[in-house]
Amino acid sequence: MHLELSFELPSRDAAAAEAAALACGACAVTFLDAGDDPVLEPAAGELRLWPATAVRCLFEEPVDLTLLRQALAAALGIDPSRIGVQELLERAWEREWQKDSHALRFGQRLWVCPQHETVKDPDAVVVSLDPGLAFGTGSHPSTALCLTWLDAQLPSRARLIDYGCGSGVLAIAAARLGASEVHAFDIDPQALTATRENACANGVPVVHVHEAAATLPEGVDVLLANILCRSLCELAMPFAALVRAGGVIVLSGLMTHEVADVTAAYGACFDVTAFGARNDWVCLAGRRR
Repeated sequence: MHLELSFELPSRDAAAAEAAALACGACAVTFLDAGDDPVLEPAAGELRLWPATAVRCLFEEPVDLTLLRQALAAALGIDPSRIGVQELLERAWEREWQKDSHALRFGQRLWVCPQHETVKDPDAVVVSLDPGLAFGTGSHPSTALCLTWLDAQLPSRARLIDYGCGSGVLAIAAARLGASEVHAFDIDPQALTATRENACANGVPVVHVHEAAATLPEGVDVLLANILCRSLCELAMPFAALVRAGGVIVLSGLMTHEVADVTAAYGACFDVTAFGARNDWVCLAGRRR
């Protein structure tokens, strides 16, 4: 059995709150959004919090709940009544995520499948991927749009860059669909580790992970970037330098109201149009002049 003690962060000092919980014997501390304020694309190694942040601390039983609550409240400088308590039954936690993780199809051939499931279609192109630390299993609309584009539009034997690779799902999908070279980059070291591990697990040696954007090759056939609008706009000219004349750029991670800004940013070098949209998320694609 475990006890979960929870409270709203009384200040912006997450490190102090975590230290207080660990000093009281917590075996795990988790920070969560207490409102509805998404935090997108933090810098590498950054713990960026929400305006209202909830903290959950896990303790192994047996413990003296009254003393524990008082000690944690004193360390945080809050009233003990502000700390919620919940008893957690033992579960096979490693199997919990499997309940909501299933194989997903994108387009006609491409599937992203967790390791506990199989795809029976003999013509399927399968990326085997479990949820992990890095973003991207295909469930988010922006990732799904990119996967659908790859299934329908990826040129044969293409040389491709996946900029903002996350879990590596797009890079691996491109390799599975016949890309001759795939170069993956992300600002998050965890994403680079995840991409390496997932590429190895999928047996796709054509995926090359880059720790610096400066090492990405020029003259590629496709550059795919599933990142946020501001970054997409800032990177328009660097991306143009990486894509050969006649090559294609695929841009995702933007919302409907951001399409005009991104289209304008790429207008000098690319003929950009909408490829698809899901739930207000849009994917653009354009050919290099």
